[in-house]
Amino acid sequence: MNKINRVALIGGTHGNEFTGAFLIKKFEKFPQLMQKYSFETLTLLGNPQAFAAGRRYIEKDLNRCFLSEDLQNTNLSSYEDIRAKNISKILGEDNKTKADVIIDLHSTTANMGLSIILGNQHPFLLQLSAYLSAINPLVKVCHTIPEEGSNFLRSLSELGFVIEVGAVAQGVLDAELFQNTEKLIYEILDYLERYNRGDILERNNTLTMYKFLCSIDYPRNEQGEIQAMIHPKIQSRDYEPLHPGEPIFLTFDGQAIAYEGTSTVYPIFINEAAYYEKGVAMCLTEKEIINL
Repeated sequence: MNKINRVALIGGTHGNEFTGAFLIKKFEKFPQLMQKYSFETLTLLGNPQAFAAGRRYIEKDLNRCFLSEDLQNTNLSSYEDIRAKNISKILGEDNKTKADVIIDLHSTTANMGLSIILGNQHPFLLQLSAYLSAINPLVKVCHTIPEEGSNFLRSLSELGFVIEVGAVAQGVLDAELFQNTEKLIYEILDYLERYNRGDILERNNTLTMYKFLCSIDYPRNEQGEIQAMIHPKIQSRDYEPLHPGEPIFLTFDGQAIAYEGTSTVYPIFINEAAYYEKGVAMCLTEKEIINL
């Protein structure tokens, strides 16, 4: 693989996820933090209008606007569609400012800790993830929906991924999560710098990865109204095992609804506030040990 020439750090793709947005503002205020590296680091506030309004988005979810055919579709003219086209021009393949690595900073109301979210299993990303999880016990690694045909911002680069941190409320800053995220960014950039120099990196031969299986909606009635909540026994237990027959939802009259699967799974994004509108109560993953 060629040397890394340009890294894009993006925060505020969702305007009410303040951790990433204010980190971008910090890096722009103190550019010397990024100037010690041999590669260029481009910082970008993803959705400035939504950030100013303290909202996830203005018209539609920006992080669902990067499907290749949508970026070419001139009929799509919402604010977020236009913003996605501009970001694609800045970071995309045909531009002189093409980003070799894209790091998209997000936060979640779910108890996800420090999560690396991958859309593909490029060997470089797997090795980076293994390194980060080896040196930082807070780091978990997920592989979600495959990147091919993806509408996520990270899909603009083969070496694009998400840092997802939580739990933190929308429109709120948490100092500890802010500092942990900043530390993780420096660990990533230091790794990229050492890769460019050809240094021998500490190798971790195995990687624990949580691979996306499916998403589950809340129980609803014929009118689409939610009929049950996340059960207290799994609330905030992201990445912990969920066994067949264990409670997963609780109806408003106190009846437990059990997980009906046939194998143990590991829920993530449990009770994420932004996913209510998407019909997602949680995502189920399987735990896999990858030998590198």
